[in-house]
Amino acid sequence: HENEIKDTHITGVDSLPPKNTWHPSAKKLRDTYAITPEAPLFQREFGYYCLEAWHQQGLPKDADLAALFHYDPPGNHYLFGLGGCEAAFDPEFTIEVIEDRGAYEVERDFAGRHVLYFKGRRDGFMPEYIDHPVKDWKTWEEDVKWRMNPETPSRYQDLEERMVSARQQAGQGLIIGQYVVGGYMYLRSLMGPEGVLYMVCEDPTLVHACMAAWFELADGVIARHQEYVTLDELLLDEDICFNHGPLISPDMMRAFLFPYYQQLISNIKSRQRDRNRHLYFHLATDGNLETVIPVYQELGMDAMQPFEVASGNDVVAIGRQHPGLVISGGIDKRILAAGKDAIDRHVEAILPAMRARGGYIPTCDHGVPEEVPLEEYLHYRNRCVELGG
Repeated sequence: HENEIKDTHITGVDSLPPKNTWHPSAKKLRDTYAITPEAPLFQREFGYYCLEAWHQQGLPKDADLAALFHYDPPGNHYLFGLGGCEAAFDPEFTIEVIEDRGAYEVERDFAGRHVLYFKGRRDGFMPEYIDHPVKDWKTWEEDVKWRMNPETPSRYQDLEERMVSARQQAGQGLIIGQYVVGGYMYLRSLMGPEGVLYMVCEDPTLVHACMAAWFELADGVIARHQEYVTLDELLLDEDICFNHGPLISPDMMRAFLFPYYQQLISNIKSRQRDRNRHLYFHLATDGNLETVIPVYQELGMDAMQPFEVASGNDVVAIGRQHPGLVISGGIDKRILAAGKDAIDRHVEAILPAMRARGGYIPTCDHGVPEEVPLEEYLHYRNRCVELGG
């Protein structure tokens, strides 16, 4: 099957299409990834927590947000199937309420965690995780490990259909990316943030066993994807930082994460149908990420997001310190609720400098919160277009 796929040269897969045939958004985003000074800024948003409030303020429920807010059409196309904020279990745990606590209830979620909720309510607040599925070798092997099998047929049941779409986008020059739950976020979903720290000290071999399963699953799924496409980007959703820096030490990163990252990146590059294609390594983490930039650059990291301002990240300063880093985010979500004058001062301090530098995508530093009025967000978006070209 793989040999049949590779028999015919496919533009966008075995080589990039001619630049003059690229979709305009693909060209704009690739110029950003190339850190092209003075190139027009790519326009998109991180996400939303505000849509219900905006509907109450007059936003039609069928509104075309891309048109209203002047976003560019997508310049990339992501492949999924390897988790998000949790491990990519197949099958997932059965979701069920396991304890009644009066006004609260404890639910086992799809990732095997026990979560404390208001009774009958699942949205609009931060969940409180009170237990995690991996506590020792027994729980790992009996409850979790088998859910990480890369050969599980249901992982690939719609593969052909997904790859048709990916190839079409590749043929227009779009950046084809693979989205993967990062190793730390994966371990945190298995053990909890405190549990990870205890386990790296008390049973490091179990942590390595969990990471070996992460690698085998990611490598197996990505290998199947690479039969059909050449990857332009590997995006790890890591969330390894809090407001003062990393949640685990750089030495722990190098010991428990980096060997698996290095092998995965090496394997991906060795399988690329277009061997001349650069593979962008992109990392996403909340919190103050400044101190981990040089650590991940040891692996060849090219891009980061979302640079939360409340955690002390200054994208203009970081952009100067790391001229080869593609930066996305850095717009303070709190400022967007502080009035038009505050918005103007904020974006005027960031966008002209970052456009002159290149390699920057202005987005909110997390999902737009519900306290941001629609009118203020529209003003912000108009200023992004005005200052971004």
